[in-house]
Amino acid sequence: MPQLETRKMGNTGMTPKSLGLGGAWWHQVSDRENIAGIHRALELGVDYLDTYPGEYAPETFPGQIEARWGKALAGGRREQVYLQAKVSSHAPGERHTDHSGPQTRYSVETSLKLLQTNYLDSVLIHGYDEISDVETQEDFVDPLAPGNALDELLKMKEEGSIRHIGIGARSPEVQRRAIETGQIEILLTYLDYSLLGQSVAATTFDLAREYGVGLILASPLAMGLLAGVPEVFETAASYGDNLPTVEKARKMWDWCLEREVNIRHLAIQFCLAAPIDGIVMPGPCNVQQVEEAYEAATDDIPADIWSDFRAEFGIGV
Repeated sequence: MPQLETRKMGNTGMTPKSLGLGGAWWHQVSDRENIAGIHRALELGVDYLDTYPGEYAPETFPGQIEARWGKALAGGRREQVYLQAKVSSHAPGERHTDHSGPQTRYSVETSLKLLQTNYLDSVLIHGYDEISDVETQEDFVDPLAPGNALDELLKMKEEGSIRHIGIGARSPEVQRRAIETGQIEILLTYLDYSLLGQSVAATTFDLAREYGVGLILASPLAMGLLAGVPEVFETAASYGDNLPTVEKARKMWDWCLEREVNIRHLAIQFCLAAPIDGIVMPGPCNVQQVEEAYEAATDDIPADIWSDFRAEFGIGV
């Protein structure tokens, strides 16, 4: 069985396999399917698991989804993985995000309980999307300001309940501000490095390397556009301003179909070839999807396929 490559995660000292397991879509299937998918991922060598709080947006993600990871990692499996959580999404009441110090601690402690562990390998600040959020969003708490999320996470790191601190963000300005604090060790970026666009390479790759920050390239399949699923294109009208990207994805898929090439394999291996210290993180939610992601990461793609793809679309490995 092909083996996943071992990677360096910035200067953290963590050495995960190249393919991580994201959890954005786990709410769409049952506990049983989730847990079976996690177990299969571990069997295939995947050892970096990204979770999200189950109380976030309860009308969309009902239930304590984090508890599924806790159940899946019981019986000694916890020590086989790097386990990552997010903070400030356990907020009660009408707000789904609260980056204050007390709420950050509550979020981490709730995650620890649900995940059935006494430490987290990494915790990401979640919900700081634009540099202007601090000025434009009423009651928005700046997670990087003194006394708020980052400071509280640093305290918890000293206490030993978390080992590394990161942030998940798309905005280059937020990424730069966070990295330049000198306290952020991991950056999860999503939708900005794939066959359809690589903007984060120009804005953040060099900065991350300068500061020794590990990168996680999430959504390598571009929210399904590069998954080879016809239904995605049937709803293309809903993408609005993103329609040109949808059309580009469709052309890539048609090209692959003509050559009997699996577009998922190209999409994931393109991201795996990115010049970063870090990993690629798709979001499979059951055994079949986990196996498909692993196959995509380990398949042998002939050089002439990449050469022809580059000639057609101007991009390749």
